[in-house]
Amino acid sequence: MSTSPVIVALDFPNEAKALSLVDQLDTSLCRLKVGKELFTRLGPAFVEKLVGRGFDVFLDLKFHDIPNTVAAACDAAADLGVWMMNLHASGGRKMMQTARERLEGKSHRPKLIAVTILTSLGEEDIHEIGFSGTPGENVLRLATLAESAGLDGVVCSPLEAAAIREQAGQDFLLVTPGVRPASASLDDQKRVMTPAEAMAAGSSCLVIGRPVTAAPDPLQALKDINASL
Repeated sequence: MSTSPVIVALDFPNEAKALSLVDQLDTSLCRLKVGKELFTRLGPAFVEKLVGRGFDVFLDLKFHDIPNTVAAACDAAADLGVWMMNLHASGGRKMMQTARERLEGKSHRPKLIAVTILTSLGEEDIHEIGFSGTPGENVLRLATLAESAGLDGVVCSPLEAAAIREQAGQDFLLVTPGVRPASASLDDQKRVMTPAEAMAAGSSCLVIGRPVTAAPDPLQALKDINASL
């Protein structure tokens, strides 16, 4: 199991490109994230392949459905040997608790974290779907709900990490995307911090994509990021 906070996002359209990158990485220096596109294209067998290579896998499918359906999906994900998975906090307390309770009965108990407010949603967007207040206020409210439902943590932007850390326990995981080394291109990211800044703000794990996956030497880029921490 890796002790590094870095989670490399495998945002690739096919298995060959994903495994070409994975072959260059070290299991002690990072974990891997498999999202909706890769999982939909390649299925559970690909996740099991990564686990079989010794990587901790974060299955990023953001489950959101009735409680029993989400609990069954989490049960199935646990059987793949994943290290962590997520669901939407807006599915409510009962959905989160039912999923957590299902996982507690597993011999291999993955971490379960919640997505609060998607970073693509601004204030106008959340008002349109019926949320009052600012995105930040809703993030804090849903993070508090996730913690009280017994989840292990939340996904949040690095800009929200400090506020959540202030009101959540030290063991509550804060998994932050939008993290890029100072030398990296911002690409389509606007609200970003460097890895060191995000960790100082209270982040537990850093989801990093192109600064590693598009680097000329991905392993060296990964080593540099870890060294910066």
